[in-house]
Amino acid sequence: MFDYFNTRDLFTSDERQIQSTVRQFLNDEASPFITECWETGSFPVQLIKKFGNLGLLGANLPIEKGGVGLSNIAYGIICYELERIDSALRSFVSVQSSLVMYPIYKYGSQEQQAEYLSGLAKGEILGCFALTEGQGGSDPDSMHSSVRKEGDTFVLNGSKMWITNGTIADIAIVWAKDQDTSEVMGFIVPTDTLGFTANPILRKMSLRISDTAEISMDNVRIPIGLALPKVVGLRSALSCLTQARYGISWGAMGALESVYQEALDFSLGRATFNKPIAGRQLIQDKLVRMVVDHTKGLLLAWRLGKLKDGSSMMFKHASLAKRENVRAALNAARIAREILGASGITLDHASIRHMLNLETVDTYEGTHDIHTLILGKDITGQGAFS
Repeated sequence: MFDYFNTRDLFTSDERQIQSTVRQFLNDEASPFITECWETGSFPVQLIKKFGNLGLLGANLPIEKGGVGLSNIAYGIICYELERIDSALRSFVSVQSSLVMYPIYKYGSQEQQAEYLSGLAKGEILGCFALTEGQGGSDPDSMHSSVRKEGDTFVLNGSKMWITNGTIADIAIVWAKDQDTSEVMGFIVPTDTLGFTANPILRKMSLRISDTAEISMDNVRIPIGLALPKVVGLRSALSCLTQARYGISWGAMGALESVYQEALDFSLGRATFNKPIAGRQLIQDKLVRMVVDHTKGLLLAWRLGKLKDGSSMMFKHASLAKRENVRAALNAARIAREILGASGITLDHASIRHMLNLETVDTYEGTHDIHTLILGKDITGQGAFS
């Protein structure tokens, strides 16, 4: 791990060991073919059960609930290492852990937890999180997906957009409004249920490795027992996003490390006018900016993890960290691409892949501007969303 301020000294010995183990695993098992996966737009499904065997899925959930019982900082470190390879790997683990396992753990019944959490942690069951709609985006309360109760079943109708893991998922955590009360409810929906379809979103130039789908539900009928009983309106869905934003704040720093190291190595090896370009003031300015942003971001992610481990992390903290760290990583990837010059536009180097991926990461789980408004409302007491 690139660590200019020795932040790793703040990790426990177990956390340092986890970081080393996950890095070695990903260097051996993912790095050699990740560029090919990005170019072909295919997710490396052969890694899923390996992720489960290594304890990367639901890592910070309690052991008795099917998780691994690691600290939140350890989970953050896992996200860091995954996104150092590619944002799509971290995104897969984030969805499985924070957006599927977490809502079942937090809002599900004991029966639901027993039925699903262990299989999800092993990678034997795959899940997706179906909240976003094509016209909703940053305004999830405007969702049109609806649900009605008929006898001992619920009937779901509507569509969802930009759903990670959508076509490979066995279950979907679906959010819909009650037709009578307009209250948002959450459901575990088996994806083989009649009327449920998931179609891949093609022609993406970002997160190409990630399986991304549009979901439609046409009178999808599920048993009452698949409703998440502890959900309390939209805020329950948003609480899941807070969990995911936590992991993203760490992951973005992994991507930043990757592009910085590539830019540094290139600048030391590329010579113009009989001198490595690393000796040019403009190049050094760019490299220093990347180092400073990585250092600040890693410390910010670590502090966020300490707050989370102490049960004092609030959604505003996750918003600030996601906003700052992802934008810093995106800017660093753009700078790295500049340093690489013409070489930077090819997939022979990782910077262009990270740069394009981070355009999506900067957008999903709350855009940079939306997090600005969340923080603005918190510090002023004045809402600016409408």
